[in-house]
Amino acid sequence: MSTANLPEIKPFNPLDKKSLGESVADALLDTNVQRLPPEPFIGAGVYALYYTGSFSPYLQLAEINKNEKFLCPIYVGKAVPAGARKGGLGLDTDHGQVLFKRLSEHAESIAAVQNLELIDFYCRFLVVDDIWIPLAESMLIERFKPVWNRTLDGFGNHDPGKGRYSGKMPLWDCLHPGRAWATRLQPSAFTKEELEVRVREYLLENLTK
Repeated sequence: MSTANLPEIKPFNPLDKKSLGESVADALLDTNVQRLPPEPFIGAGVYALYYTGSFSPYLQLAEINKNEKFLCPIYVGKAVPAGARKGGLGLDTDHGQVLFKRLSEHAESIAAVQNLELIDFYCRFLVVDDIWIPLAESMLIERFKPVWNRTLDGFGNHDPGKGRYSGKMPLWDCLHPGRAWATRLQPSAFTKEELEVRVREYLLENLTK
């Protein structure tokens, strides 16, 4: 029997980089959802934040996350040991509470702004071996295309510090005013109204696929 016209199926490789990243991402999605911020814990890893509130531009996203469905995060991120941020693997670094602290920082950012309520935010998180953290984060962003990762940048930013306020205000802070340090930056190139339209259009396109 000739095999000339048979389709070629690529064999599954469990050690393929993409497969490994997806397995870590799937493990995160199997964890329990908790309110933001969670109780303190030790470790580094990846996380996803979910929104269920009434801020108008996010209503479509909130609707699919309500009733404990939590189908699409508004933001995905990672927390790595200090050694990994400097270019090392961080394998010999004391992780401490780096992931918990990152989630707590996000909770503080949300609590500071005028048009979001912390009670409307939930999280999933997974403590992961250092080497897989960036890969898992990339896979989660590619899978869900979270609006705060893809079209409304700046949520994860820190205060740049004295003498470094010449940059523009992040889009996130323009739409969600309240972080004191962001007011010291230069005005955004977009208005709040323009960003609301941008967010609505992005969610309409990506949540209906």
